[in-house]
Amino acid sequence: MRVLPHPATEDIQLTEVLRALSDPVRLAIVHKLAEQAEMTCSAAGWDLGVHKSTVSHHYRTLREAGVILSKQDGRKIYLSLRWDDLETRFPGVLGSVLSAARASVPSISAEAPDPRHHSHPTSRP
Repeated sequence: MRVLPHPATEDIQLTEVLRALSDPVRLAIVHKLAEQAEMTCSAAGWDLGVHKSTVSHHYRTLREAGVILSKQDGRKIYLSLRWDDLETRFPGVLGSVLSAARASVPSISAEAPDPRHHSHPTSRP
């Protein structure tokens, strides 16, 4: 399995993380990944209502900002949140953004579990 390029933990910048999370489609992707340990690109993006190329752009933006980790296995790409890395750099930011988004973004369910209380998987190398 090949890990696609992404910033090292110490290189993740708060401004880039917040910029990446400022889009409702990207927030919806991150919310889905907060509920799952790992998803394929097609599973994470199937009901977002945007074209495949647009979803790919959103995945790249999230990966380059350090929010998600993308791993390629053959023709499939698997996505996961970089919870531990983000918590190390900016404690509580991701959980706070997701909690606030649940109240204001229509595509994010209000009944969804609070990501701050979700047991997230440890990042894998």
